[in-house]
Amino acid sequence: FSSSSSSSLSVCRVEAMRAAGRQPLVLLPLLLLLLAPSPALALRFELQSGHTKCIAEDIRVNAMSVGKYSVVNPNDVEGHLNSPPLPDTHRVTVRVTSPHGNSIHHADKVESGNFAFTSTEDGDYLACFWSEDHKPSVTLTVELDWRTGVAARDWPSVAKKGQVEVMELELKKLEDTVKSIHEEMFYLRSREEEMQELNRSTNSRMAWLSFLSLAVCLSVAGLQLWHLKTFFERKKLL
Repeated sequence: FSSSSSSSLSVCRVEAMRAAGRQPLVLLPLLLLLLAPSPALALRFELQSGHTKCIAEDIRVNAMSVGKYSVVNPNDVEGHLNSPPLPDTHRVTVRVTSPHGNSIHHADKVESGNFAFTSTEDGDYLACFWSEDHKPSVTLTVELDWRTGVAARDWPSVAKKGQVEVMELELKKLEDTVKSIHEEMFYLRSREEEMQELNRSTNSRMAWLSFLSLAVCLSVAGLQLWHLKTFFERKKLL
């Protein structure tokens, strides 16, 4: 009885050690999923015919950015494979511009499209949508999926090209995320230095403006005193 009980205890210890060894392997994918960046969600907005609507995205320099857009078919019935074609009134003109106004992408009267670029400037990039005026007025629903940085990479293609495992792919995502955060920190630091320099320049200009205002006030006061003195002297009051 004692030998059987001791053997069963040793088996329990071995199973417990195995379970303890497997626990980090189970927790690691969960940790990676929690730390992995959440995918960008598509944005839907309404656009009146004859109007323009712009979407701005603050992008740092040398960042990859991809986007795709489409006009939602109002005649599309969920569950039907053969949906009616999109009406002729549901076309948009799209233009993507840089912070300095340089055109990156332009499409005229289209139902859908996509764009991709690597930013050469820091600042707000604009994606503007315009619909031709119609009578009666028509309201379009536009769907825009705009991804920047790590979210812009085509990870399934990376996995197929390199034939990497799921864990390795998650590690690559985390590596790119850390690099993106690191570059973003340097970018924010440079912006902070620019803002501090702007504050110092503004304070210096305000100080000079204050001295100039004081000098003008003193000059005007002296001119008024001189005018009053000459006036009283002419009237022989002094």
